[in-house]
Amino acid sequence: MSATTITALPPSAPAPSTAEAVLPPLQLGPHTIESPVVLAPMAGITNRAFRRLCREYASGGSSGSTSLYVSEMITTRALVERTPETMRLIEHDPEESPRSIQLYGVDPATVGAAVRILVSEDRADHIDLNFGCPVPKVTRKGGGAALPWKKELFRSIVAAAVREASPYDVPVTVKMRTGIDPEHLTYLDAARAAEVEGVAAVALHARTAAQAYSGTADWSAIARLKETVTTIPVLGNGDIWSAEDAVDMVRQTGCDGVVVGRGCLGRPWLFTDLAAAFAGRSVRVQPALGEVTEVLRRHTVYLAEFYGDEFRACRDIRKHIAWYLKGFPAGSSVRSSLGLVESLESLDELIATLDPTVPWPGDAAEGQRGRAGSPRIVALPDGWLRSQDLDESTRHRLAAAELSVSGG
Repeated sequence: MSATTITALPPSAPAPSTAEAVLPPLQLGPHTIESPVVLAPMAGITNRAFRRLCREYASGGSSGSTSLYVSEMITTRALVERTPETMRLIEHDPEESPRSIQLYGVDPATVGAAVRILVSEDRADHIDLNFGCPVPKVTRKGGGAALPWKKELFRSIVAAAVREASPYDVPVTVKMRTGIDPEHLTYLDAARAAEVEGVAAVALHARTAAQAYSGTADWSAIARLKETVTTIPVLGNGDIWSAEDAVDMVRQTGCDGVVVGRGCLGRPWLFTDLAAAFAGRSVRVQPALGEVTEVLRRHTVYLAEFYGDEFRACRDIRKHIAWYLKGFPAGSSVRSSLGLVESLESLDELIATLDPTVPWPGDAAEGQRGRAGSPRIVALPDGWLRSQDLDESTRHRLAAAELSVSGG
C-alpha cells in the first residue's frame, strides 16, 4: 500500500428488514436522528477526522448521517476570544449534519456570547452543554460535573444558552453526571431545571465525578431520571461497550436514546452495529485484522487532512493503536513501533508486517476500552460544598477561573 493510497469506504450498513425497531427516531428540535445514538464528546478524540469515520460506518459510506456526532469540548472563553485553535476545532465537514458542538463554561454571560457566535454565524445546528467533565483541572475551577451543585448558576447558564439559540431554532441539550459524589447528587434537580429552561434533551453519564470512569455505571439513575423528566428525551450514557449493551440499557431504563463514548475507541464500526441493533437486526461487524488496519490508516489520513500536517496526524494516531489492535495477536515490537510512527510511509511498512487474514478475535476484542482509573476525591474550589448558593466572592473566582482553563 503506497503512502498516498486512501482505502475504500466501509462496507454498507445492513440492509433494511421488516424487523421491529427498538426505539423510534430521536427528535431534537427540528432535527430527526434516525438512530437514537449520540457520539459522546471526548477531548482529543471526537475531532472532525474521527467523526467522519463514525459517520461513514453508521451510513454505509454515504454522506448521510443516521446518528448525532458531537465535537470535543470547546471552552466558551476561547470561542469568544476566537483563538485560532478553537476556531479550527469548531469546523465541520461540508456533509456533516447536524453540526453539533459541545460547550464548556462557568459564566452565563460568556456562555451566552459563545452560543450567539455559533448560531448567528451559522456554525452549529445543535449545542450541547458540558456539566459532566470529571477532570480535576475543570472541577477545581467549579466547572464540569462540579457546577450543577450551584443551582442558580447552573440554571443561569442553561437559560443563557437557550435564550441565544432559540431564535435560530438551534436545540440546546445538557450532558451531566449523577453528582459530585454519593453524598452530593445533583442530576435530578439539574434535569428539572434544564427542562424548565427549555433544553431539548438531557443526557446522563450514570457515574459521579468521584468515580471518574471507574466502577460500574448506575443505570438505575437513568431510570429515575426518565421518571422525573417527562417532557423531553432522556439519553443514557455509561458502560455501553456493544450494541447489545445499548439495547439492554434502553430496556432496563426506558431511556430515549444512548450516548456512546469509550466503547467506540478504535472501533468506529460500532455505529454500524448500533444502527442495526436499534432497527431490530442482529447482524454485527466483525472485521479481520486487514480491515482494521485499513480503518486505522484511513483514520490517519483524515487526521492529516484535519491538521494539515502528516507528522502531527501520526503523533495523534499513536494513542489509538492499542484500541484498534485490542485482542489481535500483534507482537509487542510491532505495537511499540506503531506507537512511534511518524509518517504514513512508515505506518504502511508496519501494517505490511501484520497478517491481514487474522479473524476478529471475539471476546478478546470486546469490553472496556480506555482507562478506567480509580475513585478519587473530587478537586473543588475552596468551600464549594458549604452551600448550593453562589456568593459574590465565588462568582468573581469563577470568572477568573474560566480564563485559566485551556481553550478547546
